[in-house]
This record gives sequence, structure tokens and C-alpha cells, in this order.
Amino acid sequence: MVAGAPAAPVAVDWDADQAVTQLYTTQYRPLVRLATLLVRDSGTAEEVVQDAFVAMHGAWRRLRDPNKALSYLRQSVVNRARSVLRHRAVVEKHAPKALPDAPSAEQGAMGELERAAVIDALRELPTRQREAIVLRYYGDLSEAQIADAMGISRGAVKSHTARGIAALRSVLEQTT
Repeated sequence: MVAGAPAAPVAVDWDADQAVTQLYTTQYRPLVRLATLLVRDSGTAEEVVQDAFVAMHGAWRRLRDPNKALSYLRQSVVNRARSVLRHRAVVEKHAPKALPDAPSAEQGAMGELERAAVIDALRELPTRQREAIVLRYYGDLSEAQIADAMGISRGAVKSHTARGIAALRSVLEQTT
């Protein structure tokens, strides 16, 4: 069926069964294509069209001009497609947010043990080395910022950080 082409007129004296059957055989596929374009899902589009035919069958006696049944069907398909889209929007809006991928309990326990080992190893470091490492790797500060915070030169920051990392590495290797 071409948009704008006249549809076969439906006789006024037909009963609802005959009229809907004729419209169904000639207009079902074009209406499903229309609904598919609107709702972007062929299964839902078929349901929308089926519901439109059922509604028209029930309202056949109330149609003022049975020759405009195709227009009624098209309008019904468009309205039902809008309802489907509104329903989807509401469902998506209120859908529970997906939880971020969480590590397994075993990974969490191992991570906790590793963090505890690092913290224990940090506690064993001399104060200046510990401060330099914490400011660098936990505070994410630059060497210049660390130097300002600790009141020492950038060269001293490099020295304390390098010595602290070496000491941490040796302590952590001994515990594993």
C-alpha cells in the first residue's frame, strides 16, 4: 500500500467481523511496518497493530463513517506506539541502576591483606621516607609540591622517595 493511495472502501452494511477481516488481510503488513518504524521492535509493533484491530472491532458500531476505518486504524496504531514509547521511557527512568562490577569476596580479602601489609611496611619506614611516599603515591602530589609541604628540596624528596620505595620493596618481599 502506498501512502496517500485510496484504500478499498468498506461497505457500511458490513458487520464488524467482515470489515475487520477485509482490513486485516489488506492492511496488516503496512500497519506493522508503520508501527515497527515507530517503536523500533517488530514484536511490539505486531502487538500494537493487533491491539488496534481488536479495539476497532469493539468500536465498529460507534464508527461514524465505516469507510474511514483505515484512518481510524492508522491513528490507533500511532497512538498505541506513542503509549509504548512513553511506557519504555518510564521503565528506563525507574529501572534500577546496574551495580558496578565488584571483585569477588576472595579478591577483596586478598586486596585487604595486601593493603594491610603495605600499611604495616609504611609504619616501619623512617618518618621522612614515609611522608614522601604517602604524599607522592597517596596524595598524588608532584615533587615540587612535596618539597613545599615537607620544607625540603626537590632532590631530598627524590632521595627520600627512592630510599623509601627500596625499603618497602625489601620488607614486602620478606613477608611474601
